[in-house]
Amino acid sequence: MTNSADNNDAQSQTNRHSPREAAFYGRRKGKPLRAAQAGHLAESLPRLSLDPASLDPAALADGSLAALFAHPVRAVRLEIGFGGGEHLFSEAQRHPDIGYIGAEAFLNGLAKLTTALAEAGLGNVRVHGDDVVPLLDRMPDHSLDRIDLLYPDPWPKRRHWKRRFVQPDNIDRIARLLMPGGRFRFATDIEHYAAWTLRHMLSDERFEWTAQRADDWRRPWQGWPGTRYEAKALRAGRVPGYYEFLRI
Repeated sequence: MTNSADNNDAQSQTNRHSPREAAFYGRRKGKPLRAAQAGHLAESLPRLSLDPASLDPAALADGSLAALFAHPVRAVRLEIGFGGGEHLFSEAQRHPDIGYIGAEAFLNGLAKLTTALAEAGLGNVRVHGDDVVPLLDRMPDHSLDRIDLLYPDPWPKRRHWKRRFVQPDNIDRIARLLMPGGRFRFATDIEHYAAWTLRHMLSDERFEWTAQRADDWRRPWQGWPGTRYEAKALRAGRVPGYYEFLRI
């Protein structure tokens, strides 16, 4: 690792618990929940919910997030803004030996995921129903195998670009949390946000874009289940891109 990367890591450590400059932006609630969804949410969310204040490194076995799950897991992954939970649920079902943490402040998305998890009996998922940044700042260094950011709000107006999740402070957080060899995956159907993300990530010596050919970012990742946001983009004629960055 270069000295520049080491310096970036040191700076991110200094700032990891500093107040966040930007407020949370996004919807909290949508349509009224169906009775079954409301029931699953009320029953399952207290058990699945992950409070950032509970992530005291001294209380985690070996300082590992694996201690958050009821059965042993070989790695832990995070999905930021899981929407309706289609991808997170699919991944948890495909990889029962991996622990998944999903962050989503939209109540209806939480209800959909908790309903799916309850009906499938999956026990390798924890959720955070609020702004993800306080959660990121409490997690141990190099504790995640992968971080996914899929179809985030692109905030297309120039005056709102500062609200985009891909910003230097959040890239510092991602770099701190990913173990060497870990992956940051980003999907979007908005060309400008794709270019924005590539510009930020390619200028950071802590990351390397894994694409070797165009199909590496034009085609979904293996096992990709699709999401309702992606389906909406395709109906509108927009072309999604799938970008993966290796933590060096």
